[in-house]
Amino acid sequence: MIRRAVAAIIRAAARIFFRRIEIAGIERVPEGSPVIFAVNHPNGLIDPLFLLCFAPRPVSFLAKAPLFRTPLIGWLARAFDTIPVYRKQDNVSTSGNRETFAKARALLQRGGAIAIFPEGTTHSDPQLRELKTGAARIALGAGIRISIVPTGLYYTAKQTFRSSALAYFGPPIDVEPEPVDADGEPNSQSVDRLTEKIDRALDDVTLQADSHAALEIIARAERVFSAGQDGDLARELELRRRFVDGYRYLSARDPARLARLESQVVRLDAEVEPQVHIDPGTILRLVFLPIAIIGAAIHWPIYRLIGLIATHFARKEDELIATIKIIAGLVLYPLFWIGAAIFAGTFRAAYAIVVVIALPLLGYIALVTLEAFDEMIGHLRATRRRDLELKRKALREEILAVATEINATWK
Repeated sequence: MIRRAVAAIIRAAARIFFRRIEIAGIERVPEGSPVIFAVNHPNGLIDPLFLLCFAPRPVSFLAKAPLFRTPLIGWLARAFDTIPVYRKQDNVSTSGNRETFAKARALLQRGGAIAIFPEGTTHSDPQLRELKTGAARIALGAGIRISIVPTGLYYTAKQTFRSSALAYFGPPIDVEPEPVDADGEPNSQSVDRLTEKIDRALDDVTLQADSHAALEIIARAERVFSAGQDGDLARELELRRRFVDGYRYLSARDPARLARLESQVVRLDAEVEPQVHIDPGTILRLVFLPIAIIGAAIHWPIYRLIGLIATHFARKEDELIATIKIIAGLVLYPLFWIGAAIFAGTFRAAYAIVVVIALPLLGYIALVTLEAFDEMIGHLRATRRRDLELKRKALREEILAVATEINATWK
């Protein structure tokens, strides 16, 4: 009951923070049989919370032991049957990991599902870090057949409010059990081979490049190529992965051509506006614009405070910003509504009830209405820039020509 209630709250918070959430490859996840989700880790506590809410089946996590001592987060970890992992870098004894592995294997033997972040830590690197062997050791030593599902988490702008998020489930890796030694450990060579296989599978469901600069220019190229349209996130991920191949190809074979394309992309990305389809629902939302302005003005101080808190506590760690924003929002907005209701109640009790209902409603109206307003402005700007279509088309054709060259080379 507690798990379902907490998951519902987190799911609602996620749908408010992210404008769009998509799940792809869900049909690949086995039902009823033991599963290990091997997941990349770009966005702090958002990553496990995202899977807890949107994975196709209940899932437990392996998480670093210090989290269990953190207020609120430790309570959440226990509520979702999270299993602690003891790491040297956390200044704790690793002797407890034998029990950790035993609990994980017992859960799998009951037909359950666990999620592991094999990189071992969250980060903002442009590539996956070297994988730890825990997922392979648990799978091979479980004593039953296990499916490992490589899971890629992709965020269009992971620290930005109202950005988009995708969970992409890849083809499962079937793992047969192997004999274990007296300590319950499988053969080390088998562990290394399976870890390499997991690494290759994660490569296929994540976006990686040689540098942050490469990822930035690829993001710009995808926006220009797609004319800023909000399409399927799985398609966007695949398109950016193909652009990574093109970037590496030109970087090695024709740097001058790559530099010219980069210049064109930067220039066009600064000019091309999102192509927004204005539907009747968008227009209808604009009717509430005066009310939305009031709701935005009331909630703006809390919104700014949350941004300042996230910037201060995350410092330069981008992967923690969204985590702090969501946690702060879950705490500060309800406190603000309750405080306003108590204040109103000093005048008349009925006012408190009105305020505690009206303020969240005003916040929601402000959110959806001002987004509709942004969409309308984007549409009007786009109609004034039709002359850019020819430039975009020329760039698109050159990018496709590079793709053709790559295909010919690989064949």
